Amino acid sequence: MPHGGRLVRSLDLPGLVALALGTLGVGYRLALILLTVPGSNSDEATFGLVAMHIAEGRAFPVFLYGQHYMGTVESYLAAPLFVLFAPSWTLLRLPLIVLYALFVYLVHRLTRRLYSPWLATFTVGLLALGSERVIRDQITAVGGRPEIKPAVLALLLIALALGQRRVRRRWWAFGLFGVLAGLCVWDDWLVVPYLIAAFGLLVVGCWRALLGWAGLLVAGGFLLGVAPLIVDNLTAPAGQDSVSVLRQVSDGTTVVTTVGERLHGAILVGIPLATGLCPPDRCQPWQMWWGGLYPVLLVAALVLAVVGLVRRTRPPGVPAGRQPGATPSGPGDRPAGWATDRLRYVGQLALLVGAALALAAYARSALAATAPLASARYLSILQISLPAVLWPLWLVARWAGRVAAGPAARVSGVLAATVLTLLTALVLGGTGQLIGEIGTIRAEERQARVLADTLRRADLPRVYGEYWTCNRLVFIAREEVVCAVVGDNLRPGQNRYRPYEAQVRAADRPAFVLAAGGPAEAALHRLLRREGVTATVDAVGQHRIYRPDRTVQPPG
Repeated sequence: MPHGGRLVRSLDLPGLVALALGTLGVGYRLALILLTVPGSNSDEATFGLVAMHIAEGRAFPVFLYGQHYMGTVESYLAAPLFVLFAPSWTLLRLPLIVLYALFVYLVHRLTRRLYSPWLATFTVGLLALGSERVIRDQITAVGGRPEIKPAVLALLLIALALGQRRVRRRWWAFGLFGVLAGLCVWDDWLVVPYLIAAFGLLVVGCWRALLGWAGLLVAGGFLLGVAPLIVDNLTAPAGQDSVSVLRQVSDGTTVVTTVGERLHGAILVGIPLATGLCPPDRCQPWQMWWGGLYPVLLVAALVLAVVGLVRRTRPPGVPAGRQPGATPSGPGDRPAGWATDRLRYVGQLALLVGAALALAAYARSALAATAPLASARYLSILQISLPAVLWPLWLVARWAGRVAAGPAARVSGVLAATVLTLLTALVLGGTGQLIGEIGTIRAEERQARVLADTLRRADLPRVYGEYWTCNRLVFIAREEVVCAVVGDNLRPGQNRYRPYEAQVRAADRPAFVLAAGGPAEAALHRLLRREGVTATVDAVGQHRIYRPDRTVQPPG
């Protein structure tokens, strides 16, 4: 509201509490970023290497090295910081905390608009906490997940505002919707279920406008946002376009699994992990209850939204022969209250449909059965629909507090409040567990830096190593050390950036940096004996550095 020539927005009590909780969540994550918690790895290092190459002007890749379907938005966000300062894990992750803050702000706004102020505050409180799995998906460069969640929320808010005619510059809003949707498709295809829901909301609220210039603006914006993907696919060699690569990945992971195994991994393991109720390495049976309850709440929320929508199909006093809203509205007009409420229920359905489609898509994958702990990260996008799933519990708990509520309603309310309290306690417990592991994570990070420093001091710029050692080592050493990946049998492994492998193979007497006691080290011992080569060995933490007295190349 205008006051003294300035725009002042007053916050009510739920808004103030949400602001405090959101600030705590940002502060918690900023502290973790400064401590490099969660720990770094070679997957994240690949995003860092892409950001380094962009900052130096050496390359401007559309997709991540060795993963020709994952967009490089996170690398482009970090690249300007790498231009100004020396590359580091902190700078790589710093833009992601801005995305997290934007995500919390947008989910609060959408929840207030679709549900209630205090549910919005409660949702922000849950999202302010975070176990290792949740935090890793939010503030580490893992590809797609940190940025697509605020983008989807922005799409839903834009579609809702356009349908309720709360936007003055409507043409800009239609164009922005298209651009954001296109960027999401380029960045991470996991977002497709929620894009379907967002487009559905836009069509329901603005179908007449979309038949004209608005539709062209959305289509043009979408093409602009997805242009990097289109151009790259048109110029990529045969079989190396993103669609072909995704098909190869899918075919390569085909394993015969039963429906029950996939549902168990997706629902009873994946949902609790993605929500932050379980540690990253296991999910105990007593922590799986939330996974079993989640689909029930999803259906209950769907029923509530459908009932609310049906009750508002026709506003009071509108003749049967006239369609509601048929009269063109001017720039300053606002829809009637019934129309606003109707679109609010459509927005609730969009959140629920997006969650259902995302969960169904994941449950179809064999990974849900074969690797539920590692692949639960694909369900992190369900955080978008958290308020929609909590809404039935929230309503029951609120109804039970009314004076006219009977004994059955009061018992139901107590049960609903207990579930919400237990959920909060488990999420808080996951947060505490991560905090308790900070010392161990920091010690492991120090060992990784010591390893890189040791190789630099020993003048060993070309080395062979295992996947989880190589790119992490290269990023820490800022490419002063280059590493080629070998597998357990010392044959070429997953070398995401091919030039590194060529540089190491062309080097004189490259060293080997292998995990102590691992199969690759045993294979190296056999190779050295077969070649009659001796090597100097240095132990650095959990790794051993082998320096052969003459050049030894692994097989392959």
